[in-house]
Amino acid sequence: MKLAVLTSGGDSAGMNAVVRAVVKAGILKGCETWIVREGYEGLVRGNADADAPIPPNLQTTLNVQVRDPSFIQNLRFGDGALLRDGTGDHTSGRTLKGRYIVRVGWDDVRGWFAEGGTLIGTARSQTFRTSEGRLTAAYNLIKEGIDALVVCGGDGSLTGADVFRAEWPTHVQTLRSQDRITDEQVSRHGHLRIVGLVGSIDNDMSLTDLTIGAPTALHRICEAIDNIHSTAISHSRAFVLEVMGRHCGWLSLMAGVSSGADFIFIPERPPKEDPWEDEMCEIIQRHRENGKRKTIVIVAEGAHDANLNPIRADYVKDVLTDRLGLDTRVTTLGHIQRGGRPCAWDRIWPTLQGLDAVDALLEATPDTPSYMIGMRENRVHRVPLVEAVKMTKGVAEAIKIRDFDKAMSLRDPEFRESLEGFIATSTLERDPLLSPEKRIRVGIMHMGAPAGGMNAATRAAVRYCIRQGHKPLAISNGFKGLLDDSVHELSWLGVDNWTVRGGSELGTNRTLPDIDLGGVASKFQEHQIQALLMIGGFETFSSLLILEAGRKYYPAFHIPIVHIPATISNNVPMTEFSLGSDTSLNALVDACDSIKQSASASRNRVFVVETQGGMCGYIATMGALAVGASIVYTPEVGINLDILRDDVRWLKTRYGLDEKGKSEGRVVIRNEKASDIYTTEVITKIFKEEGGPLFDARSASLGHTLQGGVPSPLDRAYGVRFALKSMAFIEKHHEQLREQKFKARQAGPESAAVITLQSSAITWVPVQEMVAHADMKNRRGKNAWWMKYKGLVESLAARPQQLL
Repeated sequence: MKLAVLTSGGDSAGMNAVVRAVVKAGILKGCETWIVREGYEGLVRGNADADAPIPPNLQTTLNVQVRDPSFIQNLRFGDGALLRDGTGDHTSGRTLKGRYIVRVGWDDVRGWFAEGGTLIGTARSQTFRTSEGRLTAAYNLIKEGIDALVVCGGDGSLTGADVFRAEWPTHVQTLRSQDRITDEQVSRHGHLRIVGLVGSIDNDMSLTDLTIGAPTALHRICEAIDNIHSTAISHSRAFVLEVMGRHCGWLSLMAGVSSGADFIFIPERPPKEDPWEDEMCEIIQRHRENGKRKTIVIVAEGAHDANLNPIRADYVKDVLTDRLGLDTRVTTLGHIQRGGRPCAWDRIWPTLQGLDAVDALLEATPDTPSYMIGMRENRVHRVPLVEAVKMTKGVAEAIKIRDFDKAMSLRDPEFRESLEGFIATSTLERDPLLSPEKRIRVGIMHMGAPAGGMNAATRAAVRYCIRQGHKPLAISNGFKGLLDDSVHELSWLGVDNWTVRGGSELGTNRTLPDIDLGGVASKFQEHQIQALLMIGGFETFSSLLILEAGRKYYPAFHIPIVHIPATISNNVPMTEFSLGSDTSLNALVDACDSIKQSASASRNRVFVVETQGGMCGYIATMGALAVGASIVYTPEVGINLDILRDDVRWLKTRYGLDEKGKSEGRVVIRNEKASDIYTTEVITKIFKEEGGPLFDARSASLGHTLQGGVPSPLDRAYGVRFALKSMAFIEKHHEQLREQKFKARQAGPESAAVITLQSSAITWVPVQEMVAHADMKNRRGKNAWWMKYKGLVESLAARPQQLL
């Protein structure tokens, strides 16, 4: 099968990862792979005006033998550098001028997914909107022998793809009647296979949890707001930021949650008060009276009031200036949101979707629908493209008729939860919402190593406590701090800036409560702690287990106790996500991008990069997938001489296949505990010695850089979500205990639980139940959902095809 991939509509980070994945997956499945430049416009233009391409330079560094000879035939076709450098239309020497449907090979797309935007170009084609234009596009595809197409774009692009497929048989018959194609071509290309992937920074497509480019756009927005914070505080200013989102407020909402904004405007849920100016000013004035020095308001570009009157950033600025006397500035982020290198998940998810797109094409028949490949519950899934587009348009239609409840219902449940969470953590209420007898003294503690998102979760818990009337008690420095009476009440304003802070503002250590369990119980009674919220990693899980078991002896532990997983290792059993793991993953990606530059500049250098992670290989494996590493070593698999021998053989083969004088730098990722014998230093020396004239080797240890830095938006958002769910859990179980007689209160085992993310759903797991799923010796879960991706790292390096 010959397949082509194109990008259409607005560009978004992650599109290049899609192209790279489709090309590599196609070659691995035995297909010819092509790219279409400039989206649908490239289909219409075709190659009619092109000169014959100059044959590629297929000379390799060495004459090597590989397991699959067809891999050599698809290694490169010479246009990859032109596409990556943007010199395709340069007329001197090799050129892409006049060529819009271009065959590409394995090495032609190497390193692409670290680039923002789309290297193959995108355009909104007016010609393709006409039947004549689509007829020409069909002819150009048939002429090249292509009848399978992957389209990455927004809902308009995917709608165009489905229309093109529906019309294909008619176009084929028309072309035959015009004698432009032969009977053989009619027979061979009677069915067009099409698959769509959603590239949109707005995250506005239904039936998928995240669109390609949305996470990176959120990164750009939060980076801008983080930078604005300091100048806003310095001058006690208000800032109004306009972000993208015509019919979808996801960017505005998640930026509000992740940056600690005071007020947001989104299309799906306009302000309920009329006039809305009174509601906004009352909330912001209350914050200012409490001592807050900065004000952040985020406006989606499609924001409006309940009567569909547009709400513009400049008008919001005038309201804040005229009614509250605030020194207010407007910042319109514009296309900054589209740019920059993709974040980690905008490399991983598009890669997984691109691989599945090729499978969907190979499985397609004339009777199967055109599929959209998306993400659902942290898994790649397929839905009929028409259904997704129809539901997406339903949101805009609901807004148009002012049915905002329906518009909200068409978004996924997490969208509504995030909005409720933003309101709960951003608004200072004048009076507590709960009556005095229902209020709780909640202890909040950090444990283990610091992780991004710990402070965001703490801020959300504190804000919720104050909103309800509870007393949030900070326990500094873990159980050691509790025994030393390092306990103090936190305030609404005191945690205002914690969202953007990395590390642990409360201080953390690895000391478990059994250091003095009786003393811990005594301190619980002394400080009247009625619930405990612990944020941390495997030590926190172990502490929860100890406290739950201690209920047999100490009545003070008969309270709701909650564990929010927060560890860069992501090694807490039964949860797919721990706070800090996304921040760490992005830190690894940033470091490896820089290391790869150095390795590639040296042409023939392998860098062995050591990561943290303890006995869990999550960061190493997902990091390898995100940076295109050649090899990954994890504790789960380990390292032995046979593995190293095969790795050296493969590296020699791969460097031997590189174009002479243009070898690529490569990265090998090793988890710090992958082997006690074969350390990073030993492996580097082996590679250096065995590489001979083919390749050199160096090492780099990322160490504690993976624990620091500004938390990612994903870690902040999940921190807020986990904290609010945890507080609701605490309130529920506290009420159940209140129904019992005071001296006879017995907390059930379900009241000591870990909050987990399983297939994007929040699930509570009692700590005793979790023990059965834990490898206590190696401090990790027994079944890791990400383990299958280690083999995928090797496949995307074409190791099985090369190694004899």
